[in-house]
Amino acid sequence: MTMSKSERDDLAKVAKLRARVAKSKVASREAELLAETEELLAASYKFDDEAWADVTRVAQAHVDQAAKEVAERCRELGIPDRFAPSLSIAWYGRGENALASRRAELRKVAQTRIAAAGKQAKLAIDAREAEVLTELIAGGLESSEAKTFLESIPTPEQLMPSVTIAELEADRVTQMRTTTRSRY
Repeated sequence: MTMSKSERDDLAKVAKLRARVAKSKVASREAELLAETEELLAASYKFDDEAWADVTRVAQAHVDQAAKEVAERCRELGIPDRFAPSLSIAWYGRGENALASRRAELRKVAQTRIAAAGKQAKLAIDAREAEVLTELIAGGLESSEAKTFLESIPTPEQLMPSVTIAELEADRVTQMRTTTRSRY
């Protein structure tokens, strides 16, 4: 069973519409991921949170005991209370994300990674749209010349072959020669 031209045209319109919507969803997802990243970077953890309340109570008990021992030694050594050292427990509610510079660095990495993922997603959508449209159009082609023409578009792999170390080294040598000549 073959499709009519009208059916192929209708399906092509739907494929384009779906691709456009999918790309809009990619932009929306990028925004969601950036918002999630900001939440992670802004996270602060309270010392009395259930997740570690038991651990902090035990740590505080050990510190209290050690502080008593320090105070006792200070008295034995004749150190007045007002000059005696003391021990305490401290809680830092944030890790590396407490530093603005680290948050900025992590934010930049997230933005770059999310943008790259967005481009990859849009590329995948475009590629699938092209496949669908090509199949629809190819189904209506009758001449072998038209079918051959359709297959003549080169792939990115054909246009952009893999890079080898030998090529990179050759390029570096060429650049060094060019730089050396331009100096004199």
